[in-house]
Formats: sequence, C-alpha cells, structure tokens
Amino acid sequence: MSNNRDNNNWETDEEEDDDFTPSFDSDTDLVRKLRKDLKQAQKRNRELEGSLGELSKTQRERIIKDAFASKGVNPKIASFVPQDIDASEEAVSAWLDTYADVFGIKTEEKQQAVSQQDIQSMQRMNNALTGAEAPAASDDLANRIANASSEDEILSILSGQ
Repeated sequence: MSNNRDNNNWETDEEEDDDFTPSFDSDTDLVRKLRKDLKQAQKRNRELEGSLGELSKTQRERIIKDAFASKGVNPKIASFVPQDIDASEEAVSAWLDTYADVFGIKTEEKQQAVSQQDIQSMQRMNNALTGAEAPAASDDLANRIANASSEDEILSILSGQ
C-alpha cells in the first residue's frame, strides 16, 4: 500500500476495496438471506405503490366527478381536467369556473348576474304599474263590444264615436 500512496494512485485502492468478498461461509449465508429479504421487500413495495397509485387515481376521478355533479356539469368533461390540478372540490371548482366558457357552461356567478338583472327589471315594471290606473270598463274596446246590445251600437264603437 505504501507503494500506491507514493505514486498517488488512489483509484487502485478503491477498486481493490470494491472487489472484497467475505471469506466466511456464515457471512455469505447471511448476505444471501438479506438479499432475498431485500428483494421480497422491494417487490412488496412496488405492489403497494401500484395499489396506492390506482387508489389515488380512482379517488381523484371520484372527487372530480362529484364536483361536476354538484355544479350540474356533464361528467365527461372530467377527462379534460389536467393532472396537475389538486384533487379537491375547491380546486376543481376554480378550474371549472376558469374554463366554463370553453365548455359552454354558465357558472353560478354568471347565472346569478342574469337573475339579478331579471329581478331588477321586474321591480322596475312593478314600480311603473303601481302608480298606474286601470282603464275603466267603458274605455275597454273589447268590453264595450261584448256589452253592445245592437248592431248600430257595435258600428258606432268600431267607427270610434
């Protein structure tokens, strides 16, 4: 080793250390058993990760479909929700509000604004009619014709006299 240090050949020392194998039989049995256990643990880990991935995907799909159903939106639109959107009802609702116009959906805000305009229009009409007088029965043309007793009276009503 002193010869390697003098030549500054450090790579050779590391390569020699990597090739070291234990010389005891009991150590090799232990290593084999540990390797076997490690492989089993890794296989179980992969299986659990696969199950977790499937469950996460299913749960995400359910949350998105429930959020769309609560807003009265076709659940087929769920396939357009990007994967980077958080799988919470608030995040899905925010995404839907942002892209509602793309899918031709009226959001609650837009529907409420229309409803509010209708309410204001109806209140204006009601206010205008509140102070108005109902026409007298004699001024109502249809009423006058219905109550006419003779042909001459009907002709006079129609001629405007």
